[in-house]
Amino acid sequence: MTTSDLVGLRIKTVRRQRGLSQAQLAHPELSDSYVSLIESGKRTPTPAVLELLAQKLDCSLSYLVNGVTAEQMEDIELALGYARLALENGEVNEARARFAELLANNNLTGLTALRQDTEFGLALATEACGDLDQAIPMLLRLRDEELPSERRIEIAMVLCRVYRDSERLTEAVEVGEQMLGGNGRQWTDLLVELAATLLSAYMERGDLLRARQFAAELLNAADVLGSPRSIVAANWMASNVAYATGHNEEALSFAERAMAVQLENGQPRSIARMRLALLQKRLRGRPAEAAAVRDVLRKTVAEFEGTSTSTIDRARLHMELACAEYMTGDLDKAAEHAMIARDLLPEFGHVLGAESNLLLGSIYGSTGRLDDAGRYVANVRDWLVPLPDSRRSAATWYATAETLEQLGDSDGAVEAYQRALACAGL
Repeated sequence: MTTSDLVGLRIKTVRRQRGLSQAQLAHPELSDSYVSLIESGKRTPTPAVLELLAQKLDCSLSYLVNGVTAEQMEDIELALGYARLALENGEVNEARARFAELLANNNLTGLTALRQDTEFGLALATEACGDLDQAIPMLLRLRDEELPSERRIEIAMVLCRVYRDSERLTEAVEVGEQMLGGNGRQWTDLLVELAATLLSAYMERGDLLRARQFAAELLNAADVLGSPRSIVAANWMASNVAYATGHNEEALSFAERAMAVQLENGQPRSIARMRLALLQKRLRGRPAEAAAVRDVLRKTVAEFEGTSTSTIDRARLHMELACAEYMTGDLDKAAEHAMIARDLLPEFGHVLGAESNLLLGSIYGSTGRLDDAGRYVANVRDWLVPLPDSRRSAATWYATAETLEQLGDSDGAVEAYQRALACAGL
């Protein structure tokens, strides 16, 4: 049924409940034939006529328009607000349950915009819980509906991100390019943020030339827009590209500019995730600062737990903290955080899981527990084999080969070197 059909049906239902004829409802402002056309869905009443009919029927305008009373609408909006607040505060399981409960409310069926907001919130909460395979179909279903342009871009950005984090890089690129192509490069803050997500997918699949070109385009767009959101997104991705191509100090310069703007304007989740990535760059680019970075990372754990960062975000944090602990010589703490990182991830099929096992192998190898070290390094295969070929997978296979060689497993090292070459397309 169309919206006009539903509005007409509600007017007819309430009129009959009040014991009124069409002529009685119409008199004296309207004709009974006009009321008949409205009730049959053949005419769409103006807002003024709807307000008049609501008064004559002694019911709320909200009920005639949406099928819910003003009180029910208030309850729905309040429940949606609580769900959003739970997500923002990092209570991701609570947020997921609240969004799902709200979607089960039959009163939401006729409220298209609120239902779409709730479904999008559920997809975000599901992503934050680390259930990427469940978040994807939610986003795809929502994308197929009639949506406001900004919401369509938001969905494309989240879908691109979820595909990227699921190592489905071809699909991530397709989603981002399709949306950007359809907007003819008329840059807005949202499109710059979408483009930044797409750029990260280019980098993950090893297309660094395209990434460098795209990063320059985003910096130009941000300069024209001059808004904090676009400046943060463009400078952050320029930092990532510089870091990936070996320009560490340039990468830190871009990253620090992005972080300074983010601290003044960003949301807690965005600030937390950017802080982690900046610390990662410092740890890799300035190893002499490892102890200082480790201390900040320890404090960042509480920050992550208090925001809507996903389980994969938290796995990245613990993995980075494990690396910092390893670099500063606290091997027990390094092993503890590497295991936390691995346990936060879905079972297999994520490169971060491979990296955590590889680090555990290095830790136990350093302490002479070679059997344990070999077991963890062997587990790397289980995490990497399901993944598509990418630059990051190639690097992890190569590091695995080097570790196996150090542990005396020559055959395993040869196989891992071959896997690395295959991932690199050689």
